[in-house]
Amino acid sequence: MSTYSAPIRDMKFVLKELVDLDAIAALPGCEEVSADLVDAVLEEAGKFAAGVLDPLNWPGDQTGAQWKDFEVKSAPGFKEAYRQFVEAGWAGVGGLPEFGGQGLPHVLSQQLSEMWNSANMAFCLCPMLTNGATLAIARHGSAALQKKFLPKMVTGEWTGTMNLTEPQAGSDLSAVRTKAIPEGDHYRIHGTKIFITWGEHDMTDNIVHLVLARLPDAPEGVKGISLFVVPKFMVGDDGSIGARNDVKCVSIEHKLGIHGSPTSVMAYGDKDGAIGYLVGEENLGLSYMFTMMNFARLEVGVEGVAMAERAYQRALAYAKDRVQGRETGVKAGERVSIIRHPDVRRMLMTMKAYSEAMRAVAAAAAEALDHALASPDAEVKRRSQAKFDLLTPVVKGWCTEMSIEIASLGVQVHGGMGFVEETGAAQHLRDARITSIYEGTTGIQANDLIGRKLSFEKGVTARAVIAEMRALDAELAKHGSHPALSVLRGALKAGIDALVEATDWLLEAFPTNPKGAAAGAVPYLKLWGTVAGGWQMARAAIIAKQRLDGGSDEYDFYRAKLATARFYAEHILPLSQAYRAAIVNGAESVLALEEAQF
Repeated sequence: MSTYSAPIRDMKFVLKELVDLDAIAALPGCEEVSADLVDAVLEEAGKFAAGVLDPLNWPGDQTGAQWKDFEVKSAPGFKEAYRQFVEAGWAGVGGLPEFGGQGLPHVLSQQLSEMWNSANMAFCLCPMLTNGATLAIARHGSAALQKKFLPKMVTGEWTGTMNLTEPQAGSDLSAVRTKAIPEGDHYRIHGTKIFITWGEHDMTDNIVHLVLARLPDAPEGVKGISLFVVPKFMVGDDGSIGARNDVKCVSIEHKLGIHGSPTSVMAYGDKDGAIGYLVGEENLGLSYMFTMMNFARLEVGVEGVAMAERAYQRALAYAKDRVQGRETGVKAGERVSIIRHPDVRRMLMTMKAYSEAMRAVAAAAAEALDHALASPDAEVKRRSQAKFDLLTPVVKGWCTEMSIEIASLGVQVHGGMGFVEETGAAQHLRDARITSIYEGTTGIQANDLIGRKLSFEKGVTARAVIAEMRALDAELAKHGSHPALSVLRGALKAGIDALVEATDWLLEAFPTNPKGAAAGAVPYLKLWGTVAGGWQMARAAIIAKQRLDGGSDEYDFYRAKLATARFYAEHILPLSQAYRAAIVNGAESVLALEEAQF
């Protein structure tokens, strides 16, 4: 079974050549960010991913987390690995410095997140959700709540969860029924939450739950939801742990994948009621929770990148090692490794091209987020936030959808052995499958994209990002004699044209035909991802050409970058035409049948 090796060279390319690292370093709080720091952090994180997390991935999948008597025992080795994770400071790399975090920018911490998820996604869900919970408390909680909970959450000594879903509610949070009864300076929480990732475990002394609930006089719908901090163990003013709160895990789910990550059913208030503390103001809980949800959505998109990369690495190692058949067109001679067969090459190139494009698009979103959070220029801050908001559903939806396809290709490269668990290829497909579901399904992301992110602002940000894409044409034209860049120029232009046509159609259709617009929402999300990926691959190809012209001693890396970008242009960007056709012409057929006709 192949081992994981972090794609550090490509990550350095993204951070130092695609991202404007100097502009990131100029942001307040990022002054220590430098090329040397990037190198050091990536190298050490890669060692931790390969040496500590990757060896636990397979046994964690086979054994999984175990529930007994309302307690959960983590998968073999996870508890010790988490202790090392915290002691090494990895839990706080992107955390707020005022509470013990290191405050590294998202563009850098995102690369670490990819490494760790590639190595062991089930493990990494725990610190990911903790980071999201700390952001929500830091942005919306009182100073007293922050002082009591954030220092140990930011450093990873305590973990955090997100409690939204209920048995009757699913993704429809307007149907949340969990109750919060006021009692002095706190509330008593009563209700049941399902699908709570890492809701119970033995890796830390305390777990801090962020719980959506309703006050007795709350209005109906999403406008009547409040957000509460509910600790597993009560916490004193000095940070000491006290009595067990009235919250317990009544079971964990038996799932298709991520077996090492316990997905809990949480019961609040079986006795007197779980003590919870209000975050912010009453009835504004859902807006507060979106701070955590949007962070988690970006992180889940990165999980998609991570699963794609891991599936690619395993398939590549197998293709180089597996000997079967002779080369195409050769009737005699020795049998060769299957990587010599054209169709295996096609599959590997598809996996490689998607993985690199997805990594670059996710980094573009993280770069926008860093500027949105820290830029001293109000206009830059506003534009960056709008760009991040637009790209978030694209990264979450497109990267996760493609990760499933890529992991499936990884099984195909293995042939029959891919269908056998011992090779590890099947685990990547099983683990990747959840990424397009949780934190909002692809359909939810797509409806958010065409609604709040496109139609409600009348396409302003979408057209601004498309203009950025268009601006690359002049640079590509300078290299018109180069075969790869010439192909890229034509394919990217066609892809952008398709995106513009689909955008114009949706902007016109959404106000009067919302069902028709929604019928094309997922194809539109995939269209955005495909074209944004082509945009980033074209940028990468220009840089690679310049480095080769300059006599770079990394010939193989930059030549591979050019070849991969050309493959993306010839094999992936043409999909944009199909997506455009489905959006503009396909709404009627989606809605054609009556329910009884299905």
